[in-house]
Amino acid sequence: MDTSSTPLLDRTGTGAPCPGRLIAGCLLILLLLLGLTASPPSKATYHSLFLSLGDNATAARHLLALTRSPHVAGTPANADAASYVLSALSAASFPAHVASYDVLLSYPVLRSLALSPSPPPSSAPATAFRLVQEIYPGVPYADAAAEALPAFHAYARSGSAAGPAVYANYGRVEDFANLRAMGVNVTGAVVLARYGKIYRGEIVRNAAAAGAAAAVVYTDPKDYSGDRWFPDGPGMPPSGVQAGSTYQGIGDPTTPGWPSSAGCERLSAAEVSTSGMTPGIPSLPVSARDGEAIQRSIGGQAAPHDWQGGEGAPVYRLGPGPGFLNLTYIGNETLATIENVCALIEGEDEPDRYVILGNHRDAWAFGAVDPNSGTAALLEIAQRLGKLRKRGWRPRRTIVFCNWDAEEYGLIGSTEWVEENKEMLASRAIAYLNVDCAAGGPGFHASTTPQLDDIIKQATKKVQDPDNFSQMVYDSWVNSNDSKLIGRLGGRGTDFAAFIQHVGVPSVDLFFGGEYPVYHSLYDDFVWMQKFGDPLFQRHVAVASIWGLVALRLADDEFLPFNYISYALELQGSTKILEDEVLGMPVTFTPLYRSIEELEKAATNIDKEKKALELEVRSVGCRKDALKVRELNDRLMMAERAFTDREGLFHREWYKHLIYGPSLHNYGSNSFPGIDDAMQKAKSLNTSDSWRFVQHEVWRAARVVTQASLVLNGKFT
Repeated sequence: MDTSSTPLLDRTGTGAPCPGRLIAGCLLILLLLLGLTASPPSKATYHSLFLSLGDNATAARHLLALTRSPHVAGTPANADAASYVLSALSAASFPAHVASYDVLLSYPVLRSLALSPSPPPSSAPATAFRLVQEIYPGVPYADAAAEALPAFHAYARSGSAAGPAVYANYGRVEDFANLRAMGVNVTGAVVLARYGKIYRGEIVRNAAAAGAAAAVVYTDPKDYSGDRWFPDGPGMPPSGVQAGSTYQGIGDPTTPGWPSSAGCERLSAAEVSTSGMTPGIPSLPVSARDGEAIQRSIGGQAAPHDWQGGEGAPVYRLGPGPGFLNLTYIGNETLATIENVCALIEGEDEPDRYVILGNHRDAWAFGAVDPNSGTAALLEIAQRLGKLRKRGWRPRRTIVFCNWDAEEYGLIGSTEWVEENKEMLASRAIAYLNVDCAAGGPGFHASTTPQLDDIIKQATKKVQDPDNFSQMVYDSWVNSNDSKLIGRLGGRGTDFAAFIQHVGVPSVDLFFGGEYPVYHSLYDDFVWMQKFGDPLFQRHVAVASIWGLVALRLADDEFLPFNYISYALELQGSTKILEDEVLGMPVTFTPLYRSIEELEKAATNIDKEKKALELEVRSVGCRKDALKVRELNDRLMMAERAFTDREGLFHREWYKHLIYGPSLHNYGSNSFPGIDDAMQKAKSLNTSDSWRFVQHEVWRAARVVTQASLVLNGKFT
């Protein structure tokens, strides 16, 4: 289908860039062509040209093609989407290939949920929920929508359970603790919890730990519907359901820690089941409509004020019962083939140094925001770089495009690829740059490892704000209400995890819009995007411009634009936060402070060394000092690796990074996760051994920071 004739492009005019951008682009192209007759254009000239080549119609066309059908990992529809990505990358004249893996995926076979107004042996009739997401009027994808898998929890425990309903708010550890404090017995109950705050797999795990027989997780209108629901507004419709995985691990469940290549060693299904990485009780996701029906059946004391719903909602009560739930879920766990699509632009001077751009492709349904807005942006970057190549540009270092599969199940495609290529990445990767939800609404967001903060800020100063062309993205970003401008990559969020947390590759995650109401539902489709997510596809263009410009700087700059001084300053602040939590306890953070001081000195020294070498190179020529430049860049590249420890986090050995990783007690991004975990346990146990373990974790963190200093210094002790 020719998308130039679609209602979107006719109505919004996305095929026509703004006049100022068009004129600037034409002038840049003219200057570049004139320059070709004299001397080769500078890298900066090509970077400016890259920014001028943004095309919202191209981004729209890619997104429409990628969201024609629901495309869950391991299905023929997702294989078709992989073929599209492969073709688009190949059309940009980049060598592209598919890296396949056979991994354990999960699909629904049977789902049922019934509500009785009172427990057995009551003869009151039960209400059986339909568990169907309704197709909205006028949907252009009705036939495709009917092919979508029913909403389910991947890797949920198969089985049946019945019990009185108990309301558990967001299903956090503290929520179940509050239930106990209020005298509410969860043992044998079917827990009703609402989405938000924490990962759904944690909700189910916490319910099981509290003694629940099963869990039902619903979409509360207070958090997801807003004033109007789709298609009239952006909110989740009453029948909308958020699907998703409940797997606690990362990568293929049958190959924990090694690649899922052909003929490899695998855990058995029984071993996976007993690993603790999959839920111990059955669970189902349900809609706001079904969740409210269950809420109305629950009696007992009223829930606390902050547990209540929005305006017009019934009074939320805790239970147990008298509403009685009967839940059945039967799943099929099977080995299925997934396909990562990879392409590269080989570097001219340093082909063995890699700047990697990544995004996943698989979705629970159509996936217009998550993840295919990011895929569309990735392909738009590839098209722009293809045009630069035709005009003579060659990157100094190699640029790699990676389109991952099976991210939704547990970051599987990226993790298997990283595990297979771990040694190459550890010695050669400059950075990993990720975008999933390129455009889910207004507002730019970034999370990075600290040495990349400056380059992100610099890139946003060169890209127009897609919602206000009178300013740059940086201007609106710094004036936003974000308490912390740049986040950190401590959580498992998406495909950056294997790069930073397992190997220690500096990483970035970028997006416009943040949380959006129709997340992981049938309604995250092209129509929602053109109405609410990015009507003019300018946000797609903007994120592609920032993403691509950061990649170009990392690939083309003679000296890597890394700043470890800010890294050291941030670690000082993070250490102070931890120290304040345990004042008066038998723990000293002096070893960590001392190592951070050394890191700051090493960072200052290499920064001075880099500036001196830049002057030297400009005066005597690059070729004479190429080895010096290479050696200094390698120290900047490898310093992040030094923050990893081969033993990993305690009882979570796969996570090697001791500065940024997921904490068992902090659901978002966290600094020094090993120390944080040990502190929380010590607060609970308050034994001398538990506090000694906190001190041990402080020493471990201090040792990796010291190693990073040694790498930056580049000299033996």
